[in-house]
Amino acid sequence: MHMPDDLNIDAMIDDLRTLVEVESPSRDVEALTTSANAVASVIENRLGGRAVLVESEAGPHVHWSGGGDRKVLVLGHHDTVFPLGTLERRPFKVDGGHATGPGVFDMLGGLVQAIHGVATLEDRSGVEILVTADEEVGSRASRALIEERALACGAVLVCEGAADGGGLKTGRKGCGTFEVSVTGRASHAGLEPEAGINALVEASHQVLHIAALGRPDIGTTVTPTVASAGTLDNVVPAEAKVVVDVRVESAAEKERIESAFAALTPHVDGAKVSVEGAIGRPPMPESASAELFALAQRLLPGIEGRAVGGGSDGNFTAALGVPTLDGLGAVGGGAHADHEYLVVDSMAERANLVAGLVKAIQNA
Repeated sequence: MHMPDDLNIDAMIDDLRTLVEVESPSRDVEALTTSANAVASVIENRLGGRAVLVESEAGPHVHWSGGGDRKVLVLGHHDTVFPLGTLERRPFKVDGGHATGPGVFDMLGGLVQAIHGVATLEDRSGVEILVTADEEVGSRASRALIEERALACGAVLVCEGAADGGGLKTGRKGCGTFEVSVTGRASHAGLEPEAGINALVEASHQVLHIAALGRPDIGTTVTPTVASAGTLDNVVPAEAKVVVDVRVESAAEKERIESAFAALTPHVDGAKVSVEGAIGRPPMPESASAELFALAQRLLPGIEGRAVGGGSDGNFTAALGVPTLDGLGAVGGGAHADHEYLVVDSMAERANLVAGLVKAIQNA
């Protein structure tokens, strides 16, 4: 793929710096409002028109339309996982061919590339861009809007970071979090332990049972990740909690796992068990990306497609039956980690790929 004359890498780096230096941790509505305004400004500067801020309880989403008959939704998010103050410790910089700083790979670099890619198109009709504020925390405040715009447009390009080696993400597992709460009864651990109902012992039974629900052979992982119990070392614990991460590849496994959590029963006499949570992101089957991935392969021969374990907002759009291709964002790595980075030399190619896909969809 050739690089259009008007695709300026220095300008892309400048816009990336602008977005990274406006910290945007999920759930911080004030910070996300500042970030949304910055995203809207970059979009308007590069694409013209007006980027509208869509208010939500999680913070503002940003929506832009090129007008005309809707044909393709470019989807991303501007919230990041890093707390305020990360930038001071890990400032934005470009060195040795890598851009680093909080959010460069997940997914501010992908936003910048997509915006600059669309900007190379003379005809931007039928294109919508939606940048949400709560993807990293489950997209509860944006899911309805994402689904509405995806159905209206009929095709979705997700600008999350690329898979390892720069591959596109052609399938994703469904994912969710469950919280199992155990209620027992406190008593003195030395004087009358038998008078208590040990919530920690009950939670231990539950952890072993829950972990056994996994079926890695068919892509189902069930992983207890966080546990808490007790108050003092001489008190039988009255409460315990276990948090569980779940990933599934099929709707049938989603149903099986959710049913299994709903059916959890106590092992210790007198203990009570309650469950909250669900597999909130449905699986993204590879069939949802097949048509768009074939287009991408024609535009960039040799590019690979991979099914991955992590979820994105593409899970929602694919579940609606809307053709969805993911992983179109930055090439790099270290998502959610201090070593997060973006490969600068790949930015033009990825922007070009988005532009080429948009044009192909417009002309289909």
